[in-house]
Formats: sequence, structure tokens, C-alpha cells
Amino acid sequence: MIKMYKRFWPYVKEYKFQYIFVLIGIILVIIGTTASAHIMKPMMDDMFINRQEEMLYIIPIFLICIYAVKSIGDYIQSVFMSYIGQHIVTRFREILLEKIIKLDMEFLYLNRSGDLISRITYDIGRIRSFVSKMLPELFREVLTVISLIAYVTYLNSMLTFYALIVMPLVIYPLYQLARKLKKYAKRAQKKNADVVSNLTEVFNNSEIIKANATEDYEINRFSEDNWKFFKINMKITYVGELVSFLGVFGAIGLSAVIFIGGKEVYADNMTVGEFTAFLTAIGLVFQPLRRIGVIYSKIQDAVAAAERVFEILDRDSKIKDGEKLLENDINKIEFKNVTLKYEDIDALKDINLEINKGEHIALVGDSGGGKSTLINMLLRFYDPNDGSVLVNNTNIKEFTQNSLKHHISLVTQRIYIFQDTLAANVAYGQVIDEEKVYEALKLADAIEFVSNLDDGIYTKMEEFGTNLSGGQRQRVAIARAIYKHSSLLLFDEATAALDNKSEKRIQIALDEYTKDKITITIAHRLSTIENADKILVMQKGSIVAAGTHKKLLEDSNIYQKLSGQLQEN
Repeated sequence: MIKMYKRFWPYVKEYKFQYIFVLIGIILVIIGTTASAHIMKPMMDDMFINRQEEMLYIIPIFLICIYAVKSIGDYIQSVFMSYIGQHIVTRFREILLEKIIKLDMEFLYLNRSGDLISRITYDIGRIRSFVSKMLPELFREVLTVISLIAYVTYLNSMLTFYALIVMPLVIYPLYQLARKLKKYAKRAQKKNADVVSNLTEVFNNSEIIKANATEDYEINRFSEDNWKFFKINMKITYVGELVSFLGVFGAIGLSAVIFIGGKEVYADNMTVGEFTAFLTAIGLVFQPLRRIGVIYSKIQDAVAAAERVFEILDRDSKIKDGEKLLENDINKIEFKNVTLKYEDIDALKDINLEINKGEHIALVGDSGGGKSTLINMLLRFYDPNDGSVLVNNTNIKEFTQNSLKHHISLVTQRIYIFQDTLAANVAYGQVIDEEKVYEALKLADAIEFVSNLDDGIYTKMEEFGTNLSGGQRQRVAIARAIYKHSSLLLFDEATAALDNKSEKRIQIALDEYTKDKITITIAHRLSTIENADKILVMQKGSIVAAGTHKKLLEDSNIYQKLSGQLQEN
């Protein structure tokens, strides 16, 4: 717990002002709690035994004041603890999302989206309980115990010794429970990630589920994880609630107090009021002691959650940012002896390539040949194991990623439509300029269908763009690339969902638009690449042939077979 507190200290110390008020609230609660025990002495001795009539008025008024002070303290403490908790969890979600989204693509590919979502939601929720609730409560209960022990020691040190002799017996079982709870908490958080991942898959793949009538199959998959999550949570409950039995030790101490204290009263060494005040205070000591045990056991869940969160925050991206700004357009790209390995497999092998401004390069080859990987290198999704990629005669690693990507537009066969207006999707991440939006839509052959939408370019897109057809979504993606006005265009089967006529219209518009730019196209149709300046044939991560369409048909048997397949598409 101390280790976790140290990790949180840089964040917690920013809430000094709020914690001061939490402390004021705690002090008021402690004063009220201690006073409620102390008032028992005059109530028993003066009001009941000595029958001082004025006490009939004084004691009730003091009692009301005590509980008013305690209530004010509770309110102040609760409000500011809630503020700290809500504020820090809001910040942490942003911090964690920023960290995750800026990590390398390999990390994002290898980690399930459900697991990452679970860390941002479920795990950070557990942390909020620690920062805003458990930590202040633990502090309050510890101070309450200290103040009450000081008070009962003042009343009778011998009785205090007998009352609290059982405390060391509580520490070892509490420690063992905490260790077991931390283990179960980690398992619960992992299983929660499984549940969220399962739900994410169901909602993202609803079409294929419906098409295959596999609703019951998916329900059964979800049910299996869901009930495993339930069982782990019940184990946490079974173990966590064992803390209740620690009350038995409190009863032992209380029994010793009653026995020895009773003897002291019989021997006239204590008044009935003193004994009642002592007994009340000791009873109040065991309540916060039990709560400390409960809080300590629950903190293990927060510790496990914090470890999962800081595991991400401590992770370094494999892709390191450069320091130079790429201010000019991309006029030249070079691959020099580039090799990239996925585990022990060569995704790219000894790639040498030069592309200049105004050139249109097409990539063809079998699936898994390295076409997408090659354009991903330009986006720095991956860095080469050997060799170098140069932009404008400078190693791509020397540029900041933001300035590099500012000059690159990517369109893939997988279209990303965000839940925003169509205009915001076209101008994604930039200020919306209506004139530029319409110009981009026109070049993407999208004006006709956009003009038929209820609100035109300000029509709200549904999740995944389900209120558009596949071809319409693809046009929006092409318009987004055009709107960005980049000097390097990467098309990864960007017209796969379009019919031949639409593709030809877009191709004519793009040929004019890209005259002063570098264009790299991964082709699925022969018509897309026939007019390319150079076609690269890729197999198993290597460039096995290069040339114009006409030259490759004459010289390359591999391309001849591929062109037949491309023609069929």
C-alpha cells in the first residue's frame, strides 16, 4: 500500500486544498466521537447518581452539539472526498487513454480492446475508491483510534492494557486475508476484461452473428465468462467478510474490561461514570479498528487495479519520437536495405526503393506479401530492424510523428466513420471549411448522395457509419484523404467497395489531383494500376519484380498470373 501511495503522491499532492478540508472534517468527527464517550461520565455520575437537576438540561444540549459537530465534519469530509475522487478518476482516464493511444501499433494489435477499455473504466474506478474514500477513511479511523486510546489511557491505563492486549492477535490474520484478497482482485479484474472484450466483439460483429444465426452461441460464450466473474467476486466476498470475525477479539478485550473494571468499581477505585465513559470509549475503539480491517482488505482490490493501470503508464513505446519538424512537403522517399521481422518471420526483407514527387507507385502480390507493411513503415506503425527509411533525404526517425503524419493521408479497405457529422468526418481533426469539404466530396464522387441526405454535410453519422452504404463510406474516406491535402497519399485497396463506373470517375479525378504528390496504391483491380508509373510485385516480404504494367506483362511470369486475378476482380 505504501508503494502505491508513493506512485499516487504526484497526483494526490495537487489536491492539498481539498485534503485540508477533508482533514478538518475528520478532526470534527474525531472530536464528536471522543466527546460522545466523555459525556457518559457526567451523565452517569452527575445526572443519575448525584441527581444534579441542571444536568437534565446541559447533557441533552451538549449531546445535540456533539452530533451537530460530527455531522458537519462528516458532510465536509464526504463532499471534498467525492470531489477528489471524481476529479482524479476523470483525469486518470484521460491520462491512461493518452498513454494507450500514443503507444506503438504492435501494442495495440496485441492487446484486446476490451482489456484496454476495462483498465480505463473498471480499474480506474477501483483507484477512485482508494484515493477518495479508502485512504481518507483509513486516516480518519487511525486518528480516531489514537485519540480514543489516548482518552481511555488517561482514564485508566491498567484497563486500557487489558482491553487492547488482543490487538497484536488481529494483525497476522488480517495480513493473510489481504494477500489472498489481492490475488483474487487481480483475477477479478482480468475476468472483467474478458467480459468487456466479449461484449465488444459481439457489438462490433453483430452483422456476422446475425448472418450465421449464432446469437445463442455468443450468449453461451458471454455467459461462461460472466459466471466465472461472478464466482471470483463471491470468493472475494467470502474472504473479505472474514474480517467480521475479528470482532471476536474485540469481544474478548471488552469482556476483560467488564470483569476487571467491575472489580475496580466494587473496590471504589473508579466511579460508575468513569467506568461507563471508559466502556463507551473502548467500544468506540473497536468499531474503527474493525473498519480499519475492512478498509485494509478492500484496499487490496485497489492495489491490484493500480498495478494494472501503472503497468500501462510505465510502458515505453517502441516507436520513439524524433525532434525535427517536417515542414516541407514530402518530395522523396527512400527505402534502403529495409528489413522488418514479426517475431522470427521476415515481413519485409532487404527492400530498396526510391519514389519521387509526382510518381504513382502500385503494389501487387499475394496476401501476406508485405504490401500493407511497407506503407505502414511510412506511417511509423513499425520501425525497421535493419536498414532505414528516408523522407526528403532524412531518416524518418528524426522527425516528430505528428509533423510526419501531417503530410500523409491513408485510405484503407477498412473504413472508419466516427459518430459525428459527415463534415466532421471529412475534415477529421481539422477545422471544418465548408468549401473545402464540398471540393473533397466532389473529387471523391460523393456530392450526389450527400445532397440527398436530410442535413447534407451536417448529417449525423451513426456508429460505424451504418446509415451509409459501403460505397458511400468509402467515398467519405477518400474525401477525408483529399481534404487533408497531404503530399503523400497511401491507398490500401481504397476503392474495393466501389463499382467499376464509380471507381473510374474517382480515378480520373485523383489522377489530376495527385500530379504533384506521391501516391502509393495497393491494388485489387487491374484498372487501378494500369497507368501507374511503376508497379512493384511483392512476395514473402521481398520485391520480386518492378516495372510498368506493359513491361511486367512481358517480363514477369508472376505478374502475368497476378494480372489475370486482378482482371477478374
